[in-house]
Amino acid sequence: MPPTNPLASVQPHPSRGGSDGRELMVRAVWNGKVIAESSDTVVVEGNHYFPREAVNPAYLRDSDKNTFCPWKGTASYHTLDVDGELNEAAAWYYPEAKPRAKHIEDRIAFWRGVTIED
Repeated sequence: MPPTNPLASVQPHPSRGGSDGRELMVRAVWNGKVIAESSDTVVVEGNHYFPREAVNPAYLRDSDKNTFCPWKGTASYHTLDVDGELNEAAAWYYPEAKPRAKHIEDRIAFWRGVTIED
């Protein structure tokens, strides 16, 4: 059963610092390329949300796709374009998140075959 409080599933990423004090990086990889890399991801409902500045804009194409989440708001999507191969609507973000999701506003998450390495 899903949590009654959506924020109950919001977790800081556990590998923000290694035992030696180094920050550990989380990567989003598709088609053999690192699409995003950051030590500052936010995990919500099992998805890593990367800061926009940590995502390589060369791989992003705007998409017309939008979906709605009752507690996060309207999601917009990007299609990934890596070496001429497209992964339609494989990245999403909330340009104007609802109040309970402001901490992920304009951060980018991935799916559809994008591997998250941490």
